[in-house]
Amino acid sequence: MNAPAQAAHLLPEIHQRAVPPALVEALKARFGERCSTALVVREQHGRDESVYSVPPPAAVVFAESTADVSDAIKLASEHNVPVIPFGVGSSLEGHLLAVQGGISIDVSRMNKILAINPEDLTVTVQPGVTRKQLNDEIKSTGLFFPIDPGADASIGGMSATRASGTNAVRYGTMRENVLALEVVTASGEVIRTGTRAKKSSAGYDLTRLMVGSEGTLGIMTEITLKLYPLPEAISAAICSFPSIEAAVRTTIQIIQMGIPIARVELIDANTVRMVNTYAKLTLREEPMLLMEFHGSPAGVKEQAETVQEIASEFGGNAFEWATTPEERTRLWTARHNAYFAAIQSKPGCRAISTDTCVPISRLADCLLDSVTEADASGIPYFLVGHVGDGNFHFGYLIDPELPQEREVAEALNHKLVHRALTLGGTCTGEHGVGLHKMDFLLTEAGSGAVDMMRTIKRALDPKNVMNPGKIFAL
Repeated sequence: MNAPAQAAHLLPEIHQRAVPPALVEALKARFGERCSTALVVREQHGRDESVYSVPPPAAVVFAESTADVSDAIKLASEHNVPVIPFGVGSSLEGHLLAVQGGISIDVSRMNKILAINPEDLTVTVQPGVTRKQLNDEIKSTGLFFPIDPGADASIGGMSATRASGTNAVRYGTMRENVLALEVVTASGEVIRTGTRAKKSSAGYDLTRLMVGSEGTLGIMTEITLKLYPLPEAISAAICSFPSIEAAVRTTIQIIQMGIPIARVELIDANTVRMVNTYAKLTLREEPMLLMEFHGSPAGVKEQAETVQEIASEFGGNAFEWATTPEERTRLWTARHNAYFAAIQSKPGCRAISTDTCVPISRLADCLLDSVTEADASGIPYFLVGHVGDGNFHFGYLIDPELPQEREVAEALNHKLVHRALTLGGTCTGEHGVGLHKMDFLLTEAGSGAVDMMRTIKRALDPKNVMNPGKIFAL
């Protein structure tokens, strides 16, 4: 696809459904001040971290219970009006935008931890609980929840997008770590899927169906998660490399040797420079791997020494180790600040974020060719990656007022996704499809599989009120 053809891919056609005054009146009667039509509130709930500009929802309902969510959906369904779930607004793919109008259901006030079962290594939470809040509240049990997408996302949003992040190489994604759900369906019915048992063969796996459905099949109101014992010892390290290829080759060898590394993250030299400026750090401005090891003191030491030997073979140097929580936090600041540092580096810009994931053996092929294309384009970018599982992200920094920059960035993204698919990968490793990747999903999965997804959507949501216009157009 050439660059001009990308214009059709920028935003699917918008068909705003009218929101009748009777619905707004009914919502205000039911929720009082917890239903807002104030423009500033609607605009807050009508924008995420994507580059899309879409009219805001007609109203925002602040839910505080499952009954609130159920009642709001029932009222919206009666008037054939879309509902869009909202957590903390950190989506990168336009998931929470009201592309067909409707009302936003904000579940951020549903932020209670409902049950902690340390003996079974499980916890049940409401969807508005954030990952940092969860770990703060369970740390006294000696357990932790490892999924870390970087942003302090809500558990509901992480489940809806099948998120993963920096620890996925060791602990998996939300798909592997959600055991059970309470979900409000498109009709307002409350159902439960799964149990706290570690496995089940009872019927269709509705939990897996809902995890990653991006709010198009229902709204999660309770989520039961796996927990893990806090490691006896944790060691973190950063290592600089003479090239991105050297860092990637190191990562591939670490994984293929079966070293049980907990995190291995790539930051390119562009991003290191941005982070140094943003966070006033003095990291070496070269491609860098950030790594973390979990286990017994002896096991962590052995893993770290082996990785250092591998890195040295590829020119890795300037190892810096950290074993205290404070030191580890300082080292990981670079990774977690990368997005914000990049945005600040070009005032007024927006980031078009990529999200491909490939088999680890093809990581170098995919990543290095994409770096060459990005460098040649002249578009500023940052590059970070959960390279331990073959997932990496470019953030192309564009001026939203310059369509030509958007087209160049979208063309780069298209080439990258096409390359990942030909190498046996996916268009989205963790951000989800949302608005941005609908065309790519069709290419990746094929028309037959997407038609099956549509069939499921129509069966469970015949009025198409649950976050319509996401994943695929009906």
